[in-house]
Amino acid sequence: MTTVEPVSLGIPELPARPIAERRVSRQIQVGPVAVGGGAPVSVQSMTTTRTSDIGATLQQIAELTASGCQIVRVACPTQDDADALATIARKSQIPVIADIHFQPKYVFAAIEAGCAAVRVNPGNIKQFDDKVREIAKAAKDHGTPIRIGVNAGSLDRRLLQKYGKATPEALVESALWEASLFEEHDFRDIKISVKHNDPVVMIEAYRQLAAQCDYPLHLGVTEAGPAFQGTIKSAVAFGALLSQGIGDTIRVSLSAPPVEEVKVGIQILESLNLRQRGLEIVSCPSCGRAQVDVYKLAEEVTAGLTGMEVPLRVAVMGCVVNGPGEAREADLGVASGNGKGQIFVKGEVIKTVPESKIVETLIEEAMRLAEQMEDDGVASGAPTVTTPGASGVVVS
Repeated sequence: MTTVEPVSLGIPELPARPIAERRVSRQIQVGPVAVGGGAPVSVQSMTTTRTSDIGATLQQIAELTASGCQIVRVACPTQDDADALATIARKSQIPVIADIHFQPKYVFAAIEAGCAAVRVNPGNIKQFDDKVREIAKAAKDHGTPIRIGVNAGSLDRRLLQKYGKATPEALVESALWEASLFEEHDFRDIKISVKHNDPVVMIEAYRQLAAQCDYPLHLGVTEAGPAFQGTIKSAVAFGALLSQGIGDTIRVSLSAPPVEEVKVGIQILESLNLRQRGLEIVSCPSCGRAQVDVYKLAEEVTAGLTGMEVPLRVAVMGCVVNGPGEAREADLGVASGNGKGQIFVKGEVIKTVPESKIVETLIEEAMRLAEQMEDDGVASGAPTVTTPGASGVVVS
């Protein structure tokens, strides 16, 4: 085995800079989770079970909680679902939002049940405007926030006739009109969403909305599609808006298990430095220069480090062009070639090992670094808070 003397490269630590100053908004409380007003961007999802099946719903909420979900929404289309809300809201480890369509009576049931918030879709609730006074009073009495959730697929007919289709202007007008009705009754504990399946329309709608109100905003590309397509759409749309400081909660809508929505949402926030990064594998796409099976190496390292929560960047590189540079920049890395791998820790080469020992060595060093970071009190998965009007970040 070739021994290589460690060489200090003096690479400075890069601060976690916010991608943009957060839009200044009022703050609401969804249970214990602060939304808006400089609070961390939170990740939401929605259960796919029948809410009336309390056991199955609580089991799925537990799985979502374990994956990092911070707020969960449950459907409430029937009286049986409404009857289950109190038990679910009480036993859930994260705040529960009731999702109400068509029947305004379920809004009151959800508030009475102790849900952390209620989402209403004014476009398909019959005579919704006539019920705003009662809803505002009940919500105020119980301290329950309301999300006004405007959706392109269920826009009020009057606005469809006015604009011809679900344009950004139509979505925004619908949301602000409903908010104004609540404001007439001195209720402003509101969050707004204006969802569309086209990221371009959705982005423009949120930009217009952000400029016309100070309510916290929930981002979503509705009916985004299967996992791959939906991930791309959501990442593009959320990235465009969050890079301008717009957005306070997010939900990645995928035709996939809800846990996958949470994973994608967390990755989007980490990529934008809106949440402290956890384990990150940096690996090359491989090419004709590679002298090792990079795909296999990356997969085996990823599998070996599954569950690690400390913010550790591991580079798995397969050639001498970009490999050494990427490996130096990471906390831990390998530059592979000629049947060997140079192992880097914090920018220094600590050893050279045979190709057969690369994965084993990387996992051992990663475990050692993780233990050291935990001993040093490095937070795992803590969200990054960008305060409005500030140039720095505060980790809370």
